[in-house]
Amino acid sequence: MNGKATDGELGAKQSRHRLERGRGALGPALALVHTGQAPTRSVLTSRLGVTRATAGAVAAELESLGLIRVDPRPAAASGTQGRPSHRLEIAEEGPVVLAGQVHADGYRAALVGLGGRIVATAPGCVTVGADPSYVLGTLVAEGVRLLAESGRRCAGVGLAVPSAVAEPGGEALNPLHLEWPAGAPVRRLFTEAVRQHGLGVPVFTANDINLAALAEHRHGAGREAGNLLCVATGHRGVGGALVVGGRLHLGSAGLALEVGHITVEPQGRPCHCGRYGCLDVETDPLAFLRAAGREPAPGRSPLAEATRLLAEEAGEPAVRAATEALTDRLGRGLAALVNILNPDRIILGGLHRSLLEAAGPRLRAAVARDSLWGLSGSVPVRACSLAHNSLVGAAELAWQPVLEDPLSVLVPA
Repeated sequence: MNGKATDGELGAKQSRHRLERGRGALGPALALVHTGQAPTRSVLTSRLGVTRATAGAVAAELESLGLIRVDPRPAAASGTQGRPSHRLEIAEEGPVVLAGQVHADGYRAALVGLGGRIVATAPGCVTVGADPSYVLGTLVAEGVRLLAESGRRCAGVGLAVPSAVAEPGGEALNPLHLEWPAGAPVRRLFTEAVRQHGLGVPVFTANDINLAALAEHRHGAGREAGNLLCVATGHRGVGGALVVGGRLHLGSAGLALEVGHITVEPQGRPCHCGRYGCLDVETDPLAFLRAAGREPAPGRSPLAEATRLLAEEAGEPAVRAATEALTDRLGRGLAALVNILNPDRIILGGLHRSLLEAAGPRLRAAVARDSLWGLSGSVPVRACSLAHNSLVGAAELAWQPVLEDPLSVLVPA
């Protein structure tokens, strides 16, 4: 042998060098594909600010990890000119995360892939018992069953709960609409259930509206917003979240944005917090039903019944009056938040989404009228667009370590 490297060896060496230079770009590249911001390799190259060769090596490495698929047939995007580029897609049979959600009217487990796609869901339970350990253990068992049936690798586990979740311990401070004790160690109980089933993956727990906002920012109506405010009714009460620069604003202990306790009716109903007329009790589904002179139908949640009224009986005088009253109260609350937070977009979920669809002009006018800058300070108000956004948000928490460093999570030392 003459000691000279062959062309093949040189090519392999150059490819390794390109990958080493681009290794730090694996996470950012995966995040771009995950959020739909890099549909082709040429767009990935531009967004990462690397050479085509480095972007190609990065895409190939992500494909080898089973995370994405690179279409081997390059094609120009419709309506564009220039060199064709390989399309990048989420791998259909790649890893998943186990996501769970608990709310006042039930709980559910699901498997969620990259791109925010729900792969499989368990039927869900409609009764939440008073023992959080039992509920979370049942939820995890259902998720593990889904994993076994799918044969897919699990990269992490996330849980959404209807309560402020204190950091760093993960206690549910105010599960007001559950029978759970205040301060229940939800994260510890959830982690124990996950470990009992043999899953040695990262485990995360957070507030459901925070997670809904995160999911909407990455995959839904909040995309591209720099300062995104999300307000939603959930199944009971009202929650809010703020996403700034792609990250949730949680405050010093994870308790920021308790928007449900903004006063919108000083002489209004007593709230669970001890005050009166809070957004939480003046604009949630129960408030709407009471304003319309109705009660939830047997076996139906207040949210489902309120949404049905808006869809099927919006012309009834009592329903129309309730719609106007709640829209005005919600507008006052949103205006107060606009004055404090100065978001560049507001998205609404749950019953608030239905109010926006039923009385959008009235709601937008109320926000503009009551904000400090009036019409000149108006903010776009849109409806949340994802089904099960809190569940998808729980999955986003579990995917985050992979998005930050795919190799360290999926190829441990």
